[in-house]
Amino acid sequence: MKLLLTAGGISNKSIHNALVDMLDKPIAESSALGITTASYALRGGAGLAWNFFNGQDGAPMTELGWKSMGVLELTALPSIDQELWVPMLKETDVLLVNGGDPLFLSYWMKQSGLADLLPSLRLVYVGMSAGSMVMAPNIGEFFVGWTPPTGGDKTLGLVDFAMFPHLDHEMLPYNTMANAEKWAAGMQGPAYAMDDDTAIKVIDGEVEVVSEGHWKLFTP
Repeated sequence: MKLLLTAGGISNKSIHNALVDMLDKPIAESSALGITTASYALRGGAGLAWNFFNGQDGAPMTELGWKSMGVLELTALPSIDQELWVPMLKETDVLLVNGGDPLFLSYWMKQSGLADLLPSLRLVYVGMSAGSMVMAPNIGEFFVGWTPPTGGDKTLGLVDFAMFPHLDHEMLPYNTMANAEKWAAGMQGPAYAMDDDTAIKVIDGEVEVVSEGHWKLFTP
């Protein structure tokens, strides 16, 4: 599995080029599945889900011209046979994972069985905001909203670094560099603060920052 972890989707040419390189073929020849489960744990989540799939959230993901597009709803998967969705998943070129609440997303990735499958999949995983944060070992108290039954802030741990997205975003006044530094001080491993024009590419454990904006790496 290849990871393209963004804060604001495929927001500029550099991130777009990175995605095409990871796909090894044009977007127009690639199939995609969208996951917007994380949005449901936010106020107005149903509208956020609709905006994601209709390309109206200002963060390009689903509207890039994919050959085909489907919806993978994680909350439905535990109640159906895996043979109904796992073969489809294995044939898909890319997963597009929307933002929202990262702990809610992590919980349903585990409950659905997707979390166990992810490392073995031969696809490109494109996360946006919470869809990226869920890959980290944990998210930090700053981002805890919905609380899982077991408590805590642990997520999937498929990468060894954490992410603070939407740095200096005009609609998120608390997402400042000063608050990112405080957040990073409480994290156990490497931590990136990144704006919406920045993405982190991970292939075979190799990490590369792709950016036309600003970002900062904090190390313990």
